[in-house]
Amino acid sequence: MIYQYTGKTMKYCSICGNPVEQRIPEGDNRHRYVCVSCETIHYQNPNIVAGTVTVWEGQILLCRRAIEPRYGYWTLPAGFMENEETTMEAAARETREEALAEVDIQGLYSMIDVPHINQVHLFYRAQLLDGRFGAGEESLETQLFHPSRIPWSEISFPTVRKTLELFLSDMKTQQFGVHVTDIRHPMAKNN
Repeated sequence: MIYQYTGKTMKYCSICGNPVEQRIPEGDNRHRYVCVSCETIHYQNPNIVAGTVTVWEGQILLCRRAIEPRYGYWTLPAGFMENEETTMEAAARETREEALAEVDIQGLYSMIDVPHINQVHLFYRAQLLDGRFGAGEESLETQLFHPSRIPWSEISFPTVRKTLELFLSDMKTQQFGVHVTDIRHPMAKNN
């Protein structure tokens, strides 16, 4: 296997502070950062992004991003999962932080692998509890959109677009399954 540079480099061991090098540890099959002094292997694994497709009276809650990347574009409320929380807790927390909204999580809706950026995006179906929402620190504004009014040309990320497309299709039949797919970089080669 050829090691692909991901743009993230590690220089020093977080255990002892000495330099690290990339090599394939004995019994492994991938390059890892290994401390040249204490031999600690530093594993780097995909990050999980969790969020919600929140609905209120047939409309979908979107947030206009107040941060990069994709500042000013519309997204579903979502963000990186923290340690010591479940994916459902992360999705509810991100919805609370970005849209000041309390939700009833109704089940996993989509799981989208994004291997070229080392992420997995999970979106849960959710119902807005009391109709109240607002703009959190990472949002310029939040708004409920009727399905026919989704600002498609201003959607932030391919995973958000894919999830919304699937959701609108399922809304027509009111049959909501779990969708598992991936989004690959246009230049990626399938192995």
